[in-house]
Amino acid sequence: MSSARDIMHAGVECVPEMETLDRAAQMMRDRNVGSLPICGSDNRLKGIITDRDIVVKCVAHGLDPSKVTAAEMAQGRIFWVEADADEDEVIKMMQDHKIRRLPVMDDKRLVGMISEADLATHISEEKLARYCNAVYSAPPSM
Repeated sequence: MSSARDIMHAGVECVPEMETLDRAAQMMRDRNVGSLPICGSDNRLKGIITDRDIVVKCVAHGLDPSKVTAAEMAQGRIFWVEADADEDEVIKMMQDHKIRRLPVMDDKRLVGMISEADLATHISEEKLARYCNAVYSAPPSM
């Protein structure tokens, strides 16, 4: 059975919490990703921001992404998993909380992210189908 470390995409980079959303969007573009973890000046994980967050919670409300910070988008509870967690723990966490991206921590340090694409390439079709059914049948989050 795979561990979170086996499944994750390593080399994750944080957007600083005081960085503006236009810069966060540029970082996503440059890294070809749809989300970034938000880290504080203390290097602690503060949240995750997605390209959808920038559009729906900032631009669609008429806010200026060059003036809104990543910290202002860091809302709600942060879910994460230890690097040595097995794939069933990873899937359960993502299913139970209806999340599509999961930070991976090792010794209190962010070491990777697990996305739906990572699941699709590392777990069985049966487990992937159960995950998709649980997450995609949930109402969209705002």
